[in-house]
Amino acid sequence: MDPQRYAELFRSESREQLSEINRALLDLEGAPDAKESVHVLFRAVHTLKGMSATMGYAGVAAFAHELESLLDRMRTGDQGISAELLDVLFAATDVLEGGIERAVDGGGDPPGLAEALEQMRHVAGSASTAESRAVIGELGTLAGDSSAGSRTAPPSGAPPSLDDGPGVLVRVRQRPDTMLPGVRAFLVIQKARELGEVVAVSPPLPELQAAEVARAFAFRLVTTMSAGDIESAIIATGDVEHVEVSAGRGRQRPAVPMSTTEEAASAPKGARHVRIELARLDTLMNLIGELVITRGRLLQLTAGIGDAALDEAMTQAARLVGTLQSEIMASRMVPVWQVFDRFPRLVRDAARQLHKEIEFHVEGKEIELDRSLLDEIGEPVVHLLRNAVDHGIESPDVREAQGKPRLGHLTLSASRERSAVLVRVRDDGCGIDRARVLARAQEMGMVGGDVTRLDDVMLFRVIASPGFSTAAVVSDLSGRGVGIDAVLSRVRQLGGLVELETEAGRGTTITLRLPQTLAIVRAVLAEVGGERYALPLTHVRETLPWSDDAVQRVQGQEVLVLRDEVMPLMYLRQVLRSPGETHQASADIVVLERGGRRAGLVVDELKGQQDIVVKQFDAVRDGLALFSGATILADGRPALIMDVGSLL
Repeated sequence: MDPQRYAELFRSESREQLSEINRALLDLEGAPDAKESVHVLFRAVHTLKGMSATMGYAGVAAFAHELESLLDRMRTGDQGISAELLDVLFAATDVLEGGIERAVDGGGDPPGLAEALEQMRHVAGSASTAESRAVIGELGTLAGDSSAGSRTAPPSGAPPSLDDGPGVLVRVRQRPDTMLPGVRAFLVIQKARELGEVVAVSPPLPELQAAEVARAFAFRLVTTMSAGDIESAIIATGDVEHVEVSAGRGRQRPAVPMSTTEEAASAPKGARHVRIELARLDTLMNLIGELVITRGRLLQLTAGIGDAALDEAMTQAARLVGTLQSEIMASRMVPVWQVFDRFPRLVRDAARQLHKEIEFHVEGKEIELDRSLLDEIGEPVVHLLRNAVDHGIESPDVREAQGKPRLGHLTLSASRERSAVLVRVRDDGCGIDRARVLARAQEMGMVGGDVTRLDDVMLFRVIASPGFSTAAVVSDLSGRGVGIDAVLSRVRQLGGLVELETEAGRGTTITLRLPQTLAIVRAVLAEVGGERYALPLTHVRETLPWSDDAVQRVQGQEVLVLRDEVMPLMYLRQVLRSPGETHQASADIVVLERGGRRAGLVVDELKGQQDIVVKQFDAVRDGLALFSGATILADGRPALIMDVGSLL
């Protein structure tokens, strides 16, 4: 087996197991008597050990084995659970994570293994250094001997059989194109252990893990679950072509021969998953984007021809393109828990560093975002969480003196609002000191001396200014004045908006308002000075023709009065500094809305709606702050996409 070929697959699956370990450790810290958390830890570490050994990462496998032994003592009750032990387990998890990353990147065994082993031995009072080194050496030899698998692997034909015994006989055949079959087989066995007791495996598990070509194996399972439930659970592990459950020799469940097409069609499909490189999804997204542009062009051309049969065929083609577009975009959507799961550990470590008591809540983990957005929101959320822990939530003694519970609450949530996703960081801390921020802003010359109070909008603009900070001391967590500035810059690059709500003594809420996807959006096309501009439909409340009754002057400024609501009025021609004059009689007004703020935008003419493919600016956007990207319209003309946040 070539480890490099499957390194990224191993890294991805390892990160899932590490997330499971961190969750279980946090649960165990909150409830030391929770035996199920210990079982979860043991299973996850056991899985990582097997996967690492199969990949040939001897040092990681050896370390995981030592950690597994400690967890086994906890599982049997031979090792008591203490705060010191949990600290050691958290540190060991960090070493294990670093070791996996280093091993995948070709850096060899990770540093710090020996120190972490000594800590585990000290807290457990277990084996000597010499004994542990012997174990490591033994595991290294086993993991490095990839030839063992090829020698002991059974042929890829009929599944091996087991002697009659207790429970049911489960025969598994993997798909021919399964990557990392040894690891996949190991994961199947782990899943089976969650269903009941695995009493025998053929071939033996160490041989099966090392096998490169064996794709058929069997095991005996003692369980109360039905055969159908067993099949579904095993297939759900992925890359399983066929599962057969029987009571023993001659007592197999009726099954259609595995070679027939009918069997393949009738096999459960709903639980099957395929891992695919993100680059391929990006390629598909780019191709469907080009197809959407071409669809628009073809619709324009067929409309000019006036052929009924051609119109019908083009309508059907457009419908199919739309369906394909929806399916590809859906394939890129992933739940936010894939990012959120790493934050409980971050908050826990930061709180301990600052000697604060914080209960961290995560809500809306099932909300989905485009994969490209999900990869980008991690850093902004980290900044917000660190700020909340450092500056937001008070120390326990201070909270108690203020009549608050010693335990502070910090919440990270995700929710959907129309086509936008809202990510909120909310704490019940002291809130932002407006007077202190105002004084500092006036000291830096950012705010005039006549300003006596900052509302939420002005307050956020001040604290988001580059280099602004009220911190008296620069810590490892914050104080350099780059956190909120970095959050705002990154979110705006993603086409999003940052909103702030704060109340003295009650806490602060910061909301990241993000588009669900950056790839293809619906937009209103507006023309000014012969050029067309795209306004994302998510920020367009409504459109209306110019009306002298709706446009009025208040204190020398033109405003839009719409159903007794007064809002600012802007001219896009003036914003863009485009020469010429707006012919008001033929002009249109677009009512924009973002983050609770509304304004009217006057344009020369509206050109309807269209699906546009968003192309982000790769270069530095100096002089382009009004635009979030560009697109190609159906007629082949380019158009700039307006950044509505810069207008409001």
